[in-house]
Amino acid sequence: MRSRNYGPDLTPPWKKSTPAPEVAAEPDLVVEEVTTGFCGAVIRCEKTAQGPTVTLEDRFGKHRVFPMEPRGFLLEGRVVTLVRPSAQAPGAPRRTASGSIALPGARARVARAGRIYVEGRHDAELVERVWGDDLRVEGVVVEYLEGVDDLPAVVRSFAPGPDARLGVLVDHLVPGSKESRIAAAVTGEDVLVVGHPYIDVWEAVKPSSVGIAAWPRVPRGQDWKTGVCRALGWPENTGAAWQRILGSVRSYKDLEPELLGRVEELIDFVTGPTG
Repeated sequence: MRSRNYGPDLTPPWKKSTPAPEVAAEPDLVVEEVTTGFCGAVIRCEKTAQGPTVTLEDRFGKHRVFPMEPRGFLLEGRVVTLVRPSAQAPGAPRRTASGSIALPGARARVARAGRIYVEGRHDAELVERVWGDDLRVEGVVVEYLEGVDDLPAVVRSFAPGPDARLGVLVDHLVPGSKESRIAAAVTGEDVLVVGHPYIDVWEAVKPSSVGIAAWPRVPRGQDWKTGVCRALGWPENTGAAWQRILGSVRSYKDLEPELLGRVEELIDFVTGPTG
């Protein structure tokens, strides 16, 4: 009788499949299916006779169901194996899009005297998308400037004080820039100006969430948003492009840390104790 011990595995290393990390298919996790390239957020997982499946929703609201096969998905460009998430403990707290614990039955607080200003409408819509629930509970109103050049006049008119702090989020706040000089001129005990390094808040959305490999580089002298649309092969309609980008944001996980930290800092500043 022959032994079934065939000795060591002689398969060449380059033909062996590398195990992929397992990732729980939590709701709102954005992944790409490797075979079809379909990119979307996890809606639900189900157990079927053929094995577990996951339903994804793309930025246009289209749903597709995929088997949860090994090495079947890309997460931020890395091959992963999706697995069913562990059952959530009964009574586990719901979280807001910003990741904070939602307060059941909480009502919007009367608006504070303090404010947060951002540069433009897109910035304001993105902040509302992720931090809207938190801001309403804290009574913080977000307004936009339509350009950082107006900031000194806005600060003078607002007349900030210990009970009416002003927080400002600025695009492309890097050393030596026009934005940095304006920020330095208005920053004070009751005014906090912070910023992210991106040319526009569009770049603060993770490319993987939008379904692109990276944000394109736009030559100087071109309108940046139009240049992005052109480079990505999108219609040169920046309003429609923004709705496409905003629709891909479901939670803080879709944003870059450089923006997340700055917004949280502003909320803490405006709502913190006056001393």
